[in-house]
Amino acid sequence: MASTFAYKVRDKAGKMVSGTLEADSQALVVTRLKQMGFSPLLVEEQKANLGKKELHMPWGNRVKSKDLAVFSRQFATMINSGLSLLRALNILAEQTENTKLAATIADVRSEIEKGSSLSAGLSKHPKVFKRLYVAMIRAGEIGGVLDSVLLRLAENLEKEVALKQKIKSAMTYPTVVFCMVLLILSGMLMFVVPTFKNLYRDLGGQLPLPTRVLIGLSDTAKKFWYVVVALIGGGAYGIKRWVATDKGRGAWDAMKLRAPIFGSLVHKTALSRFSRTLSVLMRSGVPILQSLDIVRETVNNTVMSNALSDVALAVKEGESIARPLERHPVFPPMVVQMIAVGEETGALDTMLAKISDFYDQEVEATVDALTSLIEPVLIAVMGVAVGGMVIALYMPMFNIINLIK
Repeated sequence: MASTFAYKVRDKAGKMVSGTLEADSQALVVTRLKQMGFSPLLVEEQKANLGKKELHMPWGNRVKSKDLAVFSRQFATMINSGLSLLRALNILAEQTENTKLAATIADVRSEIEKGSSLSAGLSKHPKVFKRLYVAMIRAGEIGGVLDSVLLRLAENLEKEVALKQKIKSAMTYPTVVFCMVLLILSGMLMFVVPTFKNLYRDLGGQLPLPTRVLIGLSDTAKKFWYVVVALIGGGAYGIKRWVATDKGRGAWDAMKLRAPIFGSLVHKTALSRFSRTLSVLMRSGVPILQSLDIVRETVNNTVMSNALSDVALAVKEGESIARPLERHPVFPPMVVQMIAVGEETGALDTMLAKISDFYDQEVEATVDALTSLIEPVLIAVMGVAVGGMVIALYMPMFNIINLIK
């Protein structure tokens, strides 16, 4: 059965021509094209479902950093092995499990076939390939080191995934315990306390103040639970809308940096992301002003982002990077001094990488310390909350026993 083959050839005048032919094999297509006076550049069998992957994407499917890291590493290996750009993208589109990423790769491949560069094709999918990714690919294309840049991207994404995983692991335990405490307290207020209320009502007498407060909370929870749920939901929605504004986001990010327990973790994470991203961009040959602009957008903290805007303006006027950094307390003196040394020695990218490694270790140590600290604190909170309710419920029992004696 004949198959359809897509081809790209050059004619006798040197112009590139593309099209399709039906034949029983790839060799027959090549022979036919040579007979027609063309110089074959690429001959591939067309896949019927290659361009339709995007139509069958499941709802909510998205491309994660881990997917991009695997894609980048595999892409770098193929380019380094001598595979053509189009063939490498074709293989990646077929073997990638994430359907959205596969459809995106297929679309990028189509753009390249039309004459676009790889970075231009990637830039048409900003939700998948961020500005940092596109800028590094463009620098790799200009410098002829695309495989090296792809490897740096893969390493950067893998470190980012590892950092997020550490923070997520630190937050999982307290979140689970907090939810358990809420469920236990809600269950006691809704079902346990009303039972004791009926018992004490039959006995008569004045109940202790803690018991009266607890019964009042139980009555409110039973009668107006929907109001409580609506207030909590409305409050969460209002905070989310407020954080979405520029003013709210700035205030929220500043609060996160000043938070008593988690502020240090947020600060160190932002410093690690700043130094690692700037180091990777500079090693890839991206100009310093463009690098600072990209880092400002990807650092994910408004306080640091505003500081980097000031740094970019100072660098544009001829200053070094270290001098304007000193004016912003969000950058510790150690970071400023190491960047100054890197500028003096001409090894700024290496020094930034060392800063990133240092803060990665600091984040890991902070996560371990928080994990060991949070566990006893949460147990104490749970004990006080549940124990306080139990004592409040049984205080009238103690009075009855004293009366009997």
